[in-house]
Amino acid sequence: MAQETIFIEQGGPRLECLLEPGEGHRAVVITHPHPLYGGDMHNEVVEAVSQAYQNSGFTTMRLNFRGVGRSAGVYDHGAGERVDVLRALEYLSDRGEPEIHLAGYSFGAWVNGTVLPLAADVACMVMVSPPVAFLDFDELEPDERIKLVVAGSGDDMAPESMLREASRRWSSGVRLEFIEGGDHFYEGRLPELRRILDEFLQA
Repeated sequence: MAQETIFIEQGGPRLECLLEPGEGHRAVVITHPHPLYGGDMHNEVVEAVSQAYQNSGFTTMRLNFRGVGRSAGVYDHGAGERVDVLRALEYLSDRGEPEIHLAGYSFGAWVNGTVLPLAADVACMVMVSPPVAFLDFDELEPDERIKLVVAGSGDDMAPESMLREASRRWSSGVRLEFIEGGDHFYEGRLPELRRILDEFLQA
């Protein structure tokens, strides 16, 4: 089946999503960067993350947070966006997906981290460039389902030293990968990001 645009109406403002069914028995919700800085589900890093999951047979579901694209509502400083993610996870669960993952880039990684304690059905979470120097991650609870954290070595929003310290608090078994010379936007580094995700997902 081809990629399709769907709208989630129940439980809050209408959410615009892109759903692409996979060949396996796993699904993932993928979240985007900060809405106030132009982030949406068509961001090229988000698309690279989605492609990696599709390569591993996942059903992928990208969403536009409230107030972005054709999603209704307005930016809600993370609180409403957390509800948006929970609604997307519920949609996949209602479809009967047996294993659901969560992945987010930048602001999306932060929102996902706050969602995880509320999402018992999530099996694994991947964080791409969680902006520990830009947003407050202190309230993230330790969770062994945080399996992979990726960032560029030159990312000033996710500095390597801060991320190494934070990731140890989040999960004792987390895999931490830094792309040499990469910045927060992965300029010229998207193939390396996809390679790291491919290796992780196909291990």
